[in-house]
Amino acid sequence: METRLTLSVFLFISATSLFAQKAPASAEEIMKVAFETAHEQDKKVLIMFHASWCGWCHKMDTSLNDVSVKKFFDDNFVIRHLVVFESKGKKNLENPGALEMITKYNGKDQGIPFWLIFDKNEKFLADSRMTVAVNGVEKLQNTGCPATEEEVDYFIQVLKQTTSLKEEQLAKIRTRFRKNEMN
Repeated sequence: METRLTLSVFLFISATSLFAQKAPASAEEIMKVAFETAHEQDKKVLIMFHASWCGWCHKMDTSLNDVSVKKFFDDNFVIRHLVVFESKGKKNLENPGALEMITKYNGKDQGIPFWLIFDKNEKFLADSRMTVAVNGVEKLQNTGCPATEEEVDYFIQVLKQTTSLKEEQLAKIRTRFRKNEMN
């Protein structure tokens, strides 16, 4: 009887351990590997802060992975995601250190998706905030997943500054991202 109880407890513990969810990698770990990969492949790093509930985050991923433009992004960027601002019950999905990182780069109050671009040597190059005039005062506003003409123009400008994409490639990216306003 005692052996059967011990075996049952052992099997229960083993089964729970097997199905236990692994904690997400830290922002620091993700960034370290992203920069190592970018250095090896001579690419930039595009970091996107997102959450599972965020519809615009899903649109950004869909846009980046659209067959019409995916190769342009894959050829130029190591793309990584950091989870922030998850809903109650899903906080365990957040990457430790991601909130501190988005805060460091002035994105905490900007909404998501919020993206950053770095060179392979970890130098910050650009983010998803564009300058807009509100009541005659200029301020930075998150483009998130570019959709409007102004947001897409800003995104294309960033890509021109951070990549060697050609005009016809940028035109395809523009066309793809403009679809986000209609969907």
